Amino acid sequence: MRAIEIWRGAVDATHGFLMPEDRAAIDEMLCAFLPEAPLWLAVDQADRAVGFMLLDGGHMEALFVDPLFHGRGVGRALVAHGLALHPAMTTDVNEQNGQAVRFYERMGFVATGRSALDGQGRPYPLIHLRYGPA
Repeated sequence: MRAIEIWRGAVDATHGFLMPEDRAAIDEMLCAFLPEAPLWLAVDQADRAVGFMLLDGGHMEALFVDPLFHGRGVGRALVAHGLALHPAMTTDVNEQNGQAVRFYERMGFVATGRSALDGQGRPYPLIHLRYGPA
């Protein structure tokens, strides 16, 4: 599935902080989950998926872009679409992923809190973000 390929490439490029066993466990979970998930896809001129976003109501659960398309506006376009649907959108970002933290700040998201553990209880702190003024 193309979304899994995108996820793997993006994680390889931006999530060097993940322990190998945690990355493998997350990969296994996503391989079971993503094929059934309602994703918003960004596609290139050849209609090939280059990024995806997963929304759960007004919360963006996932945003991943093929590393070959980083810096080309794909993530920005997906977030803009999500904001058109949910103007007060929220998301969480791994604190160790400085590139993503800066991306969301440039997009207008502000920190509303922090968790020491990720959603599965792993030691990867999350920053909770909300779109809009502080």
